[in-house]
Formats: sequence, structure tokens, C-alpha cells
Amino acid sequence: MKKRLYKDHSNHKLCGVCSGIAKFFDLDPTVIRLAWILFCALGGSGVLAYFICAIVMPDEPGYIEED
Repeated sequence: MKKRLYKDHSNHKLCGVCSGIAKFFDLDPTVIRLAWILFCALGGSGVLAYFICAIVMPDEPGYIEED
């Protein structure tokens, strides 16, 4: 089965980008979140990358947005 990269809304904090990346690579989401914070602190481009990923990455199949 082909793996796909989706935003994970079962373990999300903001948009589900970090947890989706962690699920794709079979890692702990906390590790990805800490690495993302480190990238943001070192150059600031991590913030822009996060919002681009939040827009570009599709939601996981079967996700229904709640109000």
C-alpha cells in the first residue's frame, strides 16, 4: 500500500501538520514538534513552512471538520 502524507487530526495541536509528518515517518509527534520549534528558533523560516504545509497538505480521509 502506498503511504500518503496527510494532516493528522487525531493528535493535532494546531493544524495537524507535525502529527501528520510523524505518522508518515512512524515517529513520535513530540519529536517532530520539538524539531520544528528548533527550526523556527534558528532562522524563523519554520513558521512560514508550517503555514505552507497547513495549506498544501490534505486532511486525512474521513475527517469531518467540527464547528
